[in-house]
Amino acid sequence: MAYEISIGHRTAKIDLLNRVGNNALIKVDDLKYDLDIVEVENGVYSILYNGHSYNVELIEGENSKKYIVNTFAKTFNVEVIDAESKYISNRNKGMEVEGSNQIVSPMPGKIVKIPVKVGDMVVSGQTLIVVEAMKMQSEFKVTGDKIVQAILVKEGDTVDSHQIMIKLENVVM
Repeated sequence: MAYEISIGHRTAKIDLLNRVGNNALIKVDDLKYDLDIVEVENGVYSILYNGHSYNVELIEGENSKKYIVNTFAKTFNVEVIDAESKYISNRNKGMEVEGSNQIVSPMPGKIVKIPVKVGDMVVSGQTLIVVEAMKMQSEFKVTGDKIVQAILVKEGDTVDSHQIMIKLENVVM
């Protein structure tokens, strides 16, 4: 079973070569990985590889092909690319993706921290907001240099799935 996934500006081919119980042999591009994968709670996985343990949280995004993937230190936007995704991408080439200047909650949660304020210039990778959902905190980071246009929530607020939390605008040089 082969998949193509997009992580930021990188696209990787993932191939599940074999799976027996918790053990999975996968191939990422041309490298093979022998993993022990256990779902410890809904959407949270413990992965053992080469004697190291990794915890990964998958949060479904705006559809079943887009996910926010949280590790201990980083957050990634991941998209499963299939024939339909490729078709839509080719049709929309050169067009601004709607919602790219919005930070949206992928699931219900509670606002823990907002380390920015309206008018701040933020740089790619900077944390804009921290949300707690399912006993895990997720940092939402900006993907390019932007200006914080509006903050629609405050610390302690409860947010719904797909609720816009922060609006951004592109930096004009």
